[in-house]
Amino acid sequence: MSNDCRILECAQKLFSRFGLKSVTMDDIAREIGISKKTIYQSYSDKDKLVHAYFDKEKQEQITMMEDISKNSKNAIEEILNAMQFMGKTFSRINPNLFYDMHKYHHDSWNQFKAFKEDYLMKYVIRNLDKGKLEGLYRADINNKTLARLRLEQVEMAMNPSIFPPDKFNHVDVQIQLLDHFLHGIATLKGHKLINKYRQIDEE
Repeated sequence: MSNDCRILECAQKLFSRFGLKSVTMDDIAREIGISKKTIYQSYSDKDKLVHAYFDKEKQEQITMMEDISKNSKNAIEEILNAMQFMGKTFSRINPNLFYDMHKYHHDSWNQFKAFKEDYLMKYVIRNLDKGKLEGLYRADINNKTLARLRLEQVEMAMNPSIFPPDKFNHVDVQIQLLDHFLHGIATLKGHKLINKYRQIDEE
């Protein structure tokens, strides 16, 4: 494995666990057992490394989300599978990571915002279109408005000033918000399918 890959894999592990601010280039060098100079040969500063880290996370998420979309039987199964994937993703990510990115790494934050607009927004709208055609989502919802609401919910749940990590489990918050969103857009047929997937007995 090349130094570039080893550095990036180590950065991904440490950034996800501890956040961006608290992890230094010295920490990464120590963890791998190389000199800090070797890291700078691959990544000229921490901003470049954070950018590469987020790009790696982004590509992994796109691959997984497309796989979920392809293999789900309907829009609700897709969003429930996405919820499960989200839970696993957020369980390994420090809740301060996005706050650190926003405050200290502006280029990476702008990259994240572009990812939201260029991919995530279209993904959610595609799911809403699919659910409407299947009769599982209400026909009267505005896709663009609801898609933006959903993405802002994800970002809001990661904001420590709104949901302090010492008072809220950020994985539970994400799941609760997605569950609330899903029930708000579902038709009666959709609600019945949600209950079926969750094995809830209807009266």
